[in-house]
Amino acid sequence: MPKSLNHQSALEDLHAMAGNLKADFKKMAINNVGDLLWYFPWRYDDLSDIKKIKDLSANELSSLKVKIEKIKVYRSFRQKMMITEIMASDDSGQIQATWFRQKFVSQILKAGDEVYLSGKAQKKGLFWTLINPNYEKVKANPIHSARLVPIYHLSGKLSQKQLRFLMDRALKALPYSEDPLPVDILNQEKFPWLHESLQEIHFPANEKKLLTATKRLKFQELFYLQCKYQLAKKDYQSRPSYQIALNDKIINANIKSLPFLLTTDQQKALYDVLSDLSQTRPMNRLIEGDVGSGKTIVAILAALNVISYSQQVALMAPTEILALQHFKNITKILPKKYLDELAIITRSNWQIGNGRKISKAELLTEISKGKIKFVVGTHALIQEKIKFDKLALVIIDEQHRFGVRQRKTLKEKNKGDKVPHLLSMTATPIPRTLALSLYGDLDISLIKEKPAGRQAVKTYIVPENKRADAYKFIRDKIKLGQQAFVVCPLIDESDTLGVKSVKKEYTNLNQEIFPELKIEMLHGKLKSEEKEKIMADFKKNKFPILVATSVIEVGLDIPGATIMIIEGAERFGLSQLHQFRGRIGRNDQECFCLLFTTDKSQLNKKRLTAMTKSSDGFELAELDLELRGSGEIFGNKQSGLIKLKIARLTDIELIKKAQQWAQEILNNKKYLSQENLQKTLQKLKTETHLE
Repeated sequence: MPKSLNHQSALEDLHAMAGNLKADFKKMAINNVGDLLWYFPWRYDDLSDIKKIKDLSANELSSLKVKIEKIKVYRSFRQKMMITEIMASDDSGQIQATWFRQKFVSQILKAGDEVYLSGKAQKKGLFWTLINPNYEKVKANPIHSARLVPIYHLSGKLSQKQLRFLMDRALKALPYSEDPLPVDILNQEKFPWLHESLQEIHFPANEKKLLTATKRLKFQELFYLQCKYQLAKKDYQSRPSYQIALNDKIINANIKSLPFLLTTDQQKALYDVLSDLSQTRPMNRLIEGDVGSGKTIVAILAALNVISYSQQVALMAPTEILALQHFKNITKILPKKYLDELAIITRSNWQIGNGRKISKAELLTEISKGKIKFVVGTHALIQEKIKFDKLALVIIDEQHRFGVRQRKTLKEKNKGDKVPHLLSMTATPIPRTLALSLYGDLDISLIKEKPAGRQAVKTYIVPENKRADAYKFIRDKIKLGQQAFVVCPLIDESDTLGVKSVKKEYTNLNQEIFPELKIEMLHGKLKSEEKEKIMADFKKNKFPILVATSVIEVGLDIPGATIMIIEGAERFGLSQLHQFRGRIGRNDQECFCLLFTTDKSQLNKKRLTAMTKSSDGFELAELDLELRGSGEIFGNKQSGLIKLKIARLTDIELIKKAQQWAQEILNNKKYLSQENLQKTLQKLKTETHLE
């Protein structure tokens, strides 16, 4: 048994074997004893029911307690492989067990040993036989048999038995240390102590104790996640920001000049933002709204309020195409007298709102001196060359697409001590419980109401035998001057996935289906200038069909597009499909979304049928969360999302409980004076992210 260890101890301190498997452990993100203990089983085999040999059933996973009568090792005549064979018995009969290419079994097991054998038995003649069964010598606390046996995801040469062996040693070698959770939580919630919970989740005595341990460990993970958010919020809002009063005259005049009326939800969101801006503490707000719900106009009006007091605003978008679209829309909305104070700056594009000619160096100087008040850009806004004078408001569009460090850097671009207000926007509808977990440090404004006059997009599932009819329908619509998007899951063809790629579909449509039409393609590997030109031409209806990847997912506005074709629809999450669909339906024409799929599974049918029946992004996001997990809310696994080891974002009651306890602990001096908690919170502060 190894000496007393701690969570930072190296794996090889447990056993030399762990050192030999270091590369495999690294692939599993296990770098020390603590990582090992927090690497949880994904399922359990119930081998706790010990049967008699006479009660065995063919091909049923069973456990036996037997005594080895004889053992032999020999080489097979044809394949020359080593075979280990034992004959064993209990008081009801005999059984034969055989292991292929496992000579070492004969070095562990001997005649006369009592052992547990687990496997699926088969009857050959008069004897029951087991092929390559799990085995373990009988002892007081078995770990590989005669219990609920943990099964882990593995990598490389690491085996289940090796991992369980090391896990058992780690649990025995780690001393009972002070529990990281405050005692009041443990007592009131009736949670077991941490060491007991780790013991029970890896080697549960029974199902009841396993469930209790799982609940406690899930809570711990969610509790510290919520503590992180609360600490981040407290830390950011403890710093002074710019106090910006409502400029009634300018805001009301601008709202009246808009060619549309603000919805009730937009008015509420705008009130929330303007109210936050009037405080001395910095705003930390997320506007969450469905596609086409009009979040951007709220952000622009807030920005106008800020620049009317000669403070600066930065709006950061995830792509150059979207940044340019924002810039052009802002020039249409801002009063003309502010256009000379508006600019866009990306790696390949810089302009002033009123068309004034300027070099990039001159623009950087004007931003740093505060002459340019409203700056639109991409990641280029966080380049070190760009300095602000009085950056009072940062607006981040599709904020989950930016890394934590990038967001934090942008907020620290000011010359003085004041930090800017932060307004984030996402067009990805997120269920309320998921938003609590993802954005626990943000105040949230919801915009669910759609602007007046928007028609719901008619959505249909198109089977392969109806593809020709669909192409005829598209051709008829294009003859009327309408346009179509065709979205594919990949850029290049993939034989392994068997799904359509942009390049192949572009060639197919161009040469075989619509040879008489001009078709373009758009994907992430194209240069920024190429992408911008293609989108500009498509917007001007210079060609009717654009074949693209998910690069078109966010924010792009093509009023003439009335048809959205999605190839391999089963490859996308419902929320992402809804985002694609949101690229059309931005006019008063009848619009159609056609979902092409070859997947006939019930799950896929249920998901895609939901798309045809609902145009509510929040409703679809709830279903996505239920069916496919949190990562699919964004279509793929975003790096900015939470990485939970055991908790799930569907653990709604535990999330609420964790949030309540985090608020209680962080606002109560009684708890904050506890040394162990102080250390934990300090660690959380250093690693916390400020969204």
